[in-house]
Amino acid sequence: MPKPPLPPNRGPSPSPALQRAVVALQMGQTVEAERLAAEVLKANRNDVGAASILARALMIQNRNEEAIAPLERATRRVEDPGLETLLGAALGGAGRQNEAIDLLRRTTARRPPYLPAFQALAGQLHAAGRIDEAVAVLENALVLAPGSLEFQLLLAQLLPQRNERGRAREILEKLRTAAPGHPDILAALARVLLLDGEYAAAADLYRQVVAQRPDDPLTRLSFSASLLEMGDRAAGEANLRLALRGRPQMIGRTTAALTMSSHGRFFFRPSGFAKFLS
Repeated sequence: MPKPPLPPNRGPSPSPALQRAVVALQMGQTVEAERLAAEVLKANRNDVGAASILARALMIQNRNEEAIAPLERATRRVEDPGLETLLGAALGGAGRQNEAIDLLRRTTARRPPYLPAFQALAGQLHAAGRIDEAVAVLENALVLAPGSLEFQLLLAQLLPQRNERGRAREILEKLRTAAPGHPDILAALARVLLLDGEYAAAADLYRQVVAQRPDDPLTRLSFSASLLEMGDRAAGEANLRLALRGRPQMIGRTTAALTMSSHGRFFFRPSGFAKFLS
């Protein structure tokens, strides 16, 4: 699930240094954004905007633990659901999931509702394996925002984990009509079709997603699984090679995809598998 957005600025206009930090963050210059925001905070410990920029820059660098302190100070100074949501993401990223969930539950109870907090809470619950609770959070969010494509998609992505593939499929078919060609919707629907054994239909959808995201190894891996189950071993193995190329971290997933398919292959040694896909 996406990271929560930066909270809106509720104070006076940001300083030039903070404006530069915002621009640096938007341009992906996270180290520079961190430096500039830290300088602003050094001059004014009460600058909530600088605290949020600094925290986001740290989180992008996977330094979630370091992001917690400035966010906790900021949330003590101002009640802001955006800051709280960002803090929840930092806590979860630092492995403090129970604290993140407790905080985000309080944030989702606020009125008027801050919808990104529902998404963040569902994400933390999902990461903790609490699927039923994550589904309930998304269902509550849809009561507040019934037209939200994003919440419907997130719900449909979770429902197969409760073996509610029919309900997920119904939601996704409607979303596909509302947003034709949306890659996330197509991929989620393809996943349901794959689980239901409709391999050709799943492969057709994955083919469309791969055309939009040729460098996405996970989508290509799922595409490979569909092709292998169809018996198209040559195309399936070719896509496994593309999924693995330059990504040694994918060796486990690609091995599983090839060996678990009803039309796959088995290797006694990992080196044999690696050589086969090289």
